[in-house]
Amino acid sequence: MGGRQAEIVRELKQANRVSVAELAQQLDTSEVTIRRDLAELESRGLVRRVRGGAVSAMLRGEELPLAMRELEFAEEKRRIAAAAVGSIADGESVVLDSGTTGLAAAHEIRSRQVTVMPLSVSAIGVLSSAERVSMLLPGGIVRPQELSVIGPMVHDNLAAMRFDTMLLTCCGVDADRGVTAFDLHDAGVKRQAMRSSARVIAMVDGSKFVRTAMAVVCPATALDVVVTDPSAPADAVARLEAAGVHVVRVVMD
Repeated sequence: MGGRQAEIVRELKQANRVSVAELAQQLDTSEVTIRRDLAELESRGLVRRVRGGAVSAMLRGEELPLAMRELEFAEEKRRIAAAAVGSIADGESVVLDSGTTGLAAAHEIRSRQVTVMPLSVSAIGVLSSAERVSMLLPGGIVRPQELSVIGPMVHDNLAAMRFDTMLLTCCGVDADRGVTAFDLHDAGVKRQAMRSSARVIAMVDGSKFVRTAMAVVCPATALDVVVTDPSAPADAVARLEAAGVHVVRVVMD
């Protein structure tokens, strides 16, 4: 059900209004099922039902909820995370960014002998039982729904430390427009984590190359490595490489 509901929300972000009949045909399911999905989405505050369909209740530029984004490109994110974590040596100190790809990286790194500061409550939960991981808690304010950690406490803690690697996530990346995020506070935490890290590895699924969010995190040239999947547009990858960024494409079966 989650994947179908995520598709409905994506359609609403594009068209602002959807019809039950069209969604049922597009998603190859019954109109009764679509109505149940819309009722559940309305209970979450994501849509408002109208006669014959629904309209979006989300603000323009607002990101999908974390639980729904986990369903998008899940296998690509897992392989990207595995490749990024695979480039980290035992004994390294790592800042692990928030978001769904950051959560995938938490699962990959939990068996490694490393020191990790996770920037989300979700990743903290994954790493809390990891016997070989030495986990540092950042402090700060938990951003609702996204569960990322923001605020002056996390800035101060990051500024007082030096890490070998930051595993960065983002909402969009472009050789000219740079790395962007939806939330201004998240963008600020990312910038501070980058300043405190000797190396920045960005974990970016192919869909992020065609998106640009409002908050600028950094220019693309501030990235050392971008790990992505085969769906990343060839021209966008070429422009990153021309800017001096090392791009790694994971292999999908």
